[in-house]
Amino acid sequence: MADIAIRLPDGGVKTMPKGVTGLEIAQTISARLAKEALAMEVDGKVVDLSRPVERDAEVRILTWDDREGKEVFWHSSAHVMAQAVRQVFPNVKLAIGPAIEEGFYYDFDTTRPFSPEDLEKIEKRMAAIVAEDASFSRTVCGRKELIDKYRAAGEIYKVEMLEELPAGEEITVYRHSDFEDVCRGPHLPSTGRIKAYKLISSSGAYWRGSEDNKMLQRIYGVAYPQKKLLDEFLARLAEAEKRDHRKLGKQLELYLISDETGPGLVLWLPKGGMIRHEIENFWREEHLKGGYDLVYSPHIANLDLWHRSGHTDFYRDDMFMPMEVDKGKYQIKPMNCPFHIVMFASRRRSYRELPLRWAELGTVYRYERAGVLHGLMRVRGFTQDDAHLFVRPDQMEAELIRLIDFCLKIIRAFGFEEFDIYLSTRPDDAIGDPADWESAQNGLRKALEYHTLTYRVDEGGGAFYGPKIDIKIKDALGRAWQCSTIQFDFNEPERFDLTYIDRDGERRRPFMIHRALLGSLERFLGALIEQYAGDFPLWLSPVQARILPVTDRALAYGGELEGQFRQAGIRVELDGRPEKIGHKIREAELAKIPIMLIIGDREVEQKAVSVRRRGLGDVGTMSPAGLLTGMIEEIRARRNTPVVGVQKEERV
Repeated sequence: MADIAIRLPDGGVKTMPKGVTGLEIAQTISARLAKEALAMEVDGKVVDLSRPVERDAEVRILTWDDREGKEVFWHSSAHVMAQAVRQVFPNVKLAIGPAIEEGFYYDFDTTRPFSPEDLEKIEKRMAAIVAEDASFSRTVCGRKELIDKYRAAGEIYKVEMLEELPAGEEITVYRHSDFEDVCRGPHLPSTGRIKAYKLISSSGAYWRGSEDNKMLQRIYGVAYPQKKLLDEFLARLAEAEKRDHRKLGKQLELYLISDETGPGLVLWLPKGGMIRHEIENFWREEHLKGGYDLVYSPHIANLDLWHRSGHTDFYRDDMFMPMEVDKGKYQIKPMNCPFHIVMFASRRRSYRELPLRWAELGTVYRYERAGVLHGLMRVRGFTQDDAHLFVRPDQMEAELIRLIDFCLKIIRAFGFEEFDIYLSTRPDDAIGDPADWESAQNGLRKALEYHTLTYRVDEGGGAFYGPKIDIKIKDALGRAWQCSTIQFDFNEPERFDLTYIDRDGERRRPFMIHRALLGSLERFLGALIEQYAGDFPLWLSPVQARILPVTDRALAYGGELEGQFRQAGIRVELDGRPEKIGHKIREAELAKIPIMLIIGDREVEQKAVSVRRRGLGDVGTMSPAGLLTGMIEEIRARRNTPVVGVQKEERV
């Protein structure tokens, strides 16, 4: 048998027999790697560990440490769960079961929702399947053969998916034990690799996410190669539940979503409104310092504008229905960009004016399906911290470097220091001059490299109208939240014939860059709540201090302090209720008030305050003036960790 060259990630080359499998390659590297191997990547394509390699190739053995390895692990776990469900509930119909960000799910057509008791039964059956250590095998099948087979079995969802596959596409079925599923794979070598797992929850899910389709039942699960990894996940899950922005938003009275006003529409309560006020003030200050101009646009526009921009062609399903006004059609806005474009095109522009940086906190409305609405994270009305930059080609690289620097400065100001960054490049259906695409992609890449940022390339993942950078912030639990986007647009400048007059007197097309920093104020507040578990930094806290009189004799002094602190710009409350001081402190802790001013007879006599800092406890007695000075400095510096009560203050 002829030999082939296997090129490894470390640059090494192994000469091996044609038809060698991934497991055999792993065994030649180390026994440990062979034991931990889950799948392999051959010339960039992830395949089963048992697949033979028939030609010279670059091969990477995938383990749990690789993202692709985890996806194979979780997808295989979904098959094991589906087999268990089928054994416990023989009449269910199978839909789909992919890997997700952490774990997997599978959708089933069943006569009733799954109960917690059902999940326990399914978990027990999974244990028996795992114990079998049954091998996953791959078989190439004919389309008609499979369609006839699944139609006879009543598997209507499998039939629908098979009928929609392009003609000539290879169709594979994966089998283990007595279970099979039509699937591209790849899968684990055997079920025994799944050492620890947990079914987390079940919920309704429309088939293919459409409300026009039947409601299926989805089971979510996680699985790991070691029990300690499952234990760590469950601990993170418990902490995430404590930080859930929906729970804390209600507890802290930050916002409300009411059926009376409509799902997905956020009512900002006074305390949430104050946090938003602080975010907006900071946002405006930094944009003005950063060379941006602020603009404002209406909430609706003539439907013809949305036809010209292309939104009715490419975005119709996410837009609300038009309304009739004065016998004309108007559309509530899903985006701000057409308004900024109209502003740019309102008069002739010179090359001397560019770059133009126009920013807006613009509220937009999108028709998100009921099944995907989720607290502040997926809503129907939200305020984008939007900006559009109109730049000359010769300004583009410098502007992108400046823009990324500005993005990171804003995000870091809120305490986020870790990011996942993605560069998405030209897709097959791209419009615009390929040379412009190449120039824009190179500019984005150089800007990331200038800042020495680690990023992943999503080849072909750009929008049809331009390449982009996505920045996802990572919170205190390591979870990623979509935040900043820097997006080129070669579509709308063409549609609106945007031009400027260049040095030579000729008309030129500007580059247009869409940019959001926080994404939306709603989603960003949700991420902030979960980042800080509702325990906001002093500068963001809706109530920064609460005065707690020990007895009624201290009430008058408490009123003096309230006025003094309020005049200094501190958001302060006076708790004058005739409750015991321990009760008042507990309630202030539950309300996550950063600073408590406890005043009794001694404090009244000394004109002092005993200070308690949330998370630190009692930090001593000090003068009101000394406390005010420290608080104001911490607030003005927008510190995200405490200063007052940590550094030495003026003491009495």
